[in-house]
Amino acid sequence: MAEKKENVHAGHRRRMRKRFIGQGFQGMEQHEVLEMLLYYGIPRKDTNLTAHRLLDRYGSFAKVCDTPVDVLQRDFGLTEAAAVLIKMVPELARVYAETKFSKPYIDKDTAVEVLRPKFIGATVEKVAIALSDANDRLILCDVVAEGSLSATESPVRKIVDLALRHNAKYVYLAHNHPSELCAPSRQDLETTRVISETLNSIGVMLVDHIVFTSTDHFSIRSYKHFAKVFVK
Repeated sequence: MAEKKENVHAGHRRRMRKRFIGQGFQGMEQHEVLEMLLYYGIPRKDTNLTAHRLLDRYGSFAKVCDTPVDVLQRDFGLTEAAAVLIKMVPELARVYAETKFSKPYIDKDTAVEVLRPKFIGATVEKVAIALSDANDRLILCDVVAEGSLSATESPVRKIVDLALRHNAKYVYLAHNHPSELCAPSRQDLETTRVISETLNSIGVMLVDHIVFTSTDHFSIRSYKHFAKVFVK
């Protein structure tokens, strides 16, 4: 009986793989996507029930992937390998986006495209910068800090050090709002002013400060009452 049950699961997995090869995840339900992902962390067992349990608890595939490894192990009996596999999904998406859409140049019109991948799957606030030379060639694009962005806590020193070390002419600043509220806060605006003034003092220009959520963004440069902070 156990062998017959295993054969049933193996046949189902083969059909799902062929379906994926033919059309990717197009047309699949969230539980099917999660079920199939778990094939590679839970061999020779039915993963359908586990996928449903996870989605019943968290409501979406994305929120399942945002769940800490220890919680996935403790509450759902997943092995470390299976839990890590789930946690790899947003990180793989980020690396894929960074390498597929990486550009050798950046300007105010392409800054969103260049910086957005840094925040894929982010569940905490992060600060990222992109540096370019006088000819808009991209020198560096990376996360420089995690945590709340404020005039006193922002990584001004690190941004200045990086700009000087790489002989940058222009800086693009970005951070995310895990709250999904896209509008910049008063503190965001004050921090932008501090960073802009500090960079100007060493001959480097802040071109924009972009606030990201998972689905939207806001360019502080476009905020008409604040545009004078940006000099390019």
